[in-house]
Amino acid sequence: MADLTLGAAHQTLRDEVTEGLRRRILRGELAQGERLVEDRLAALLGVSRNPVRESIRVLAAEGFVEVVPRIGATVARLSAEEGEELFDVRMAIEGLAARLAARKRSPEAADRLRRMLDHAREAVEAGRLEEVADLNTAFHLAVGEAAGNSYLNLMMKPMLQRAQWVFSQTAAARGPHSWSEHLSLCEAIAAGDEDEAQARAVAHVAAARRSFLSAATREAGEGPGDA
Repeated sequence: MADLTLGAAHQTLRDEVTEGLRRRILRGELAQGERLVEDRLAALLGVSRNPVRESIRVLAAEGFVEVVPRIGATVARLSAEEGEELFDVRMAIEGLAARLAARKRSPEAADRLRRMLDHAREAVEAGRLEEVADLNTAFHLAVGEAAGNSYLNLMMKPMLQRAQWVFSQTAAARGPHSWSEHLSLCEAIAAGDEDEAQARAVAHVAAARRSFLSAATREAGEGPGDA
């Protein structure tokens, strides 16, 4: 039987608001550095201020929002330094996830990954960048699930939420390359080649790192008169 208590309903509303705000941040609809005004967000989402306030706390804990006493909340800025730290962790965790997924390979897991890649190819070819970013995250989560390690999965979801924010900065340039790199990784996992799967996962993250840092360098070099 579903939990119909007021507390459960309130929790669900907070989660929905959190997801809505997080998605707007990932898509750039709420820009980095933008102030988050509770009344305005509540009106935008059609809710009261309470779930918005609670959601801001959740997003602050996830690193998407910065809260400064007596000033308020703003969307966090994604620095090159933070990106470097994230990629360091991704290399270790996603390399291990790929190795374990290859070790525990199954036809069902391989088929699931291939279906995701088919959808990603279609999204890349159609230029649906938001969908590409969502599918990119879904693919990496699926590799983690295929690894069959509950402790690993606890770390992957919050890490990949941050990684999607990074990916969204370079989705137009990275989309086609990311798809082909995922395909190569999927083949190694399906073949049960642990060393190759780990190597391809690490190489994929390294390529994403280079793309992000290149974009961050260009942005940092743009002055007021730059296009």
